[in-house]
Amino acid sequence: MVPYLPVQGGVAALEFYQKAFGAKELSRQVTPDGKLIHGRLRIGDSILMVSDVFPGADVASPSSVGTTTVALHLYSKDVDGLWDRAVAAGAKVTRPLENQYWGERYGHLVDPFGHHWSLSMRVKMSRSEMAARRAEAEASFARGEHPSREPPDTDA
Repeated sequence: MVPYLPVQGGVAALEFYQKAFGAKELSRQVTPDGKLIHGRLRIGDSILMVSDVFPGADVASPSSVGTTTVALHLYSKDVDGLWDRAVAAGAKVTRPLENQYWGERYGHLVDPFGHHWSLSMRVKMSRSEMAARRAEAEASFARGEHPSREPPDTDA
């Protein structure tokens, strides 16, 4: 399976994914006015395809609809380095990169084109640390909050 990402600003997306995630560009086809018809990238051992959204298309970009129903996940041997690189390239943090109770260092980002990404790597944790982190997460869910996210602002 190969994800095919619709975006507004296809050529900029190719450049962002290269800068943020170390993607290698495999192909690029553009219209005479510079819109991306089709781009193919390799991130690690995976292929990712990208294109601008054209009139009459049966897909929409996340930025045009305000959300997405899919998140893309990247495992890394150096998730902190990858994270810093993606944030420096313009990704927004939606869930901080932290050690999680299931034994991964994990966080969420949104790229400038509206696509959601999770990044992680396996980390060693003691059973007691995992249990404590699980209890914290369960308490957050019990309060109707999402773990690792700030609680809603109630001062407004």
